[in-house]
Amino acid sequence: MTDSQHHQHHEHSQSDDGAPHQASAKHDGQKDGHGGHHNHHAHMVADFRKRFWIALVLSIPVIILSPMLQGLAGLRDTLHFTGDLMVSAAFSTVIFFYGGWPFLKGLADELRKKAPGMMTLIAIAIGTAYVYSVAVVFGLEGKVFFWELASLIDIMLLGHWIEMKSVMGASKALEELVKLMPSEAHKMFDDGRIEDVPVETLKHGDRLLVKPSEKIPADGQIVEGRSSINEAMLTGESKPVEKANGDEVIGGSVNGEGSIEIVVSKTGDEGFLSQVIQLVSEAQSSKSKTQDLANRAAVWLTGIALGGGALTLTLWLVFGGESVAFAIERMVTVMVITCPHALGLAVPLVVAVSTAIAAQNGLLIRDRAAFETARNIDAILFDKTGTLTKGEFGVTETIVFDEASDEVDEARLLNLAASLESRSEHPIAQGIVQSADGGLEVVDFQAITGKGAEANVDGVDVKVVSPGYLRENDYEVKDDRVDAVLAKGTTVVYVILDGTLSGAIALADIVRPESKRAIAKFKEMGIRCMMLTGDNAQVAKAVADEIGLDEFFAEVLPDQKAKKVKEVQGRGFVVAMTGDGVNDAPALAQADVGIAVGAGTDVAVETADIVLVSNKPDDVAALIGLARNTYSKMIQNLVWATGYNAFAIPLAAGILFPWGIYLSPAVGAVFMSASTVIVAFNARLLKLEK
Repeated sequence: MTDSQHHQHHEHSQSDDGAPHQASAKHDGQKDGHGGHHNHHAHMVADFRKRFWIALVLSIPVIILSPMLQGLAGLRDTLHFTGDLMVSAAFSTVIFFYGGWPFLKGLADELRKKAPGMMTLIAIAIGTAYVYSVAVVFGLEGKVFFWELASLIDIMLLGHWIEMKSVMGASKALEELVKLMPSEAHKMFDDGRIEDVPVETLKHGDRLLVKPSEKIPADGQIVEGRSSINEAMLTGESKPVEKANGDEVIGGSVNGEGSIEIVVSKTGDEGFLSQVIQLVSEAQSSKSKTQDLANRAAVWLTGIALGGGALTLTLWLVFGGESVAFAIERMVTVMVITCPHALGLAVPLVVAVSTAIAAQNGLLIRDRAAFETARNIDAILFDKTGTLTKGEFGVTETIVFDEASDEVDEARLLNLAASLESRSEHPIAQGIVQSADGGLEVVDFQAITGKGAEANVDGVDVKVVSPGYLRENDYEVKDDRVDAVLAKGTTVVYVILDGTLSGAIALADIVRPESKRAIAKFKEMGIRCMMLTGDNAQVAKAVADEIGLDEFFAEVLPDQKAKKVKEVQGRGFVVAMTGDGVNDAPALAQADVGIAVGAGTDVAVETADIVLVSNKPDDVAALIGLARNTYSKMIQNLVWATGYNAFAIPLAAGILFPWGIYLSPAVGAVFMSASTVIVAFNARLLKLEK
């Protein structure tokens, strides 16, 4: 794991005392804590950027004053002056201690944890080059490595800056959850006063007024009024729920068209939303980490650098017959060349390119480790509402009853209903409006509280009402077609024309046209497709059958969604979860790869590892293909970045010296440069296949 990855995971999973983060009792505490981690990570990115540019500028005189490069350019006589090595040493000292500080600090951290990796390898290479070169300046026989030192630090700073920037975006999920809660509540007092008070001051038994379209401030029970409550972002239920006296309401859900009065039953940590926050926090802190490929290569190369350098020095001193200075120069060359510049860019460049390609195609990668895991996905769980479906009502069927068929046809019935409902803001009403032309003259519109609406439309007395209205007014439905649509879990409203029950309109959450195509793609890829939803089993089965899912889980609450993900993971599957609601947040965090659709709530976006901006389920297939291609490029780059060591290290050690062949630092530098160019070019060849 690279330093930036380790730092990011550490910040997500532990507090300063090493304990896993828990959801704070106070929302402000959560927000400040997570925001602090995010800001600290941003500070680290800025720090690497600053160190890179300063080190790069300071490297210019070092490169110009390099005897080796002056010789290659034929400018040794022109640029050489007395004391030039001292000037080069001065600049290199600043570069070493300022630019190399993150790696020297990383070396200490890795050794303290007994886990040598990339930081150790870089620190050994730059430390060896610096100490040896300074010794040469002060009299040791040999050649200076100042320009190799400077360029190595520059490249490594650039690589870490690119890498950290690509994984930037430490999760703000808890902050986004907190934002769902209103900051104030309308508190009602015994003397009739109504005051706006901070939500955090609410206590059990407080009576609150919730006006139309406002968010409900706390979990409680309705004691006055009735309304439809939109809980879609909390429970996954696609349609607003009609609620009246005695019904429970959830803090963070949105009140509909009616004013209600509630008595607070839960505050703080007891509330539904706080429980979701807790689940997200726990799921994030328990998420496993993927070890970085380059770091694994660095572990091997660290051993090779130390072992190869020691072996080279020993063999030359014992058997070489050359000077001590020559033996030391061979050792230093081996240790410097073992840390190829390209290794520092091998993975970050691929990540940067894949992130850019993905963004151009509507896929925002927020977590690199999870993105790399996406190549192994063999089971995908989709949220229904807003992911496989549009999350909005649409008319699926218009039924004209036999007794009214001589007076009106389906188009006329739907048009009358749509004209009436154009005056209503109710989601069901809007679903009817969007499914017909409407536009007929509407007179004397009035809402039937909690039951529907009525008006004179084009000279006809029209009522669009709920089943409850029919029961209260002794209307009886005798039509097998209605029974059939109800069996699918579809919402049905009824149309009464001039007092006669004339027909019914069936509405359901509209399935996205691309969902069926996406599921077919996944089946071709051998990936099992499942659906998690808070909706009832009838609705879930209808959607699953329509688009060809392998499995579905219905009536699943948020805490159960995370458990369902664990259950599927327990079967041995690498699991991706795709969703858009707050209720999906714990499952998104629990999954091996969490994928949010961009039209969802901010919390789903911030909890997810990858965000689908375009809302197309079939983009997940493109994502998996990109993940596989990205991994392939990483492997290719690591081969290019490290493979030449098999050729370069023996030559640097002087294995062919008896024949007059050995790898000078200059030639070694050419190899390193060539390897870096190849790695950069290969990363650019990465493509997204749709």
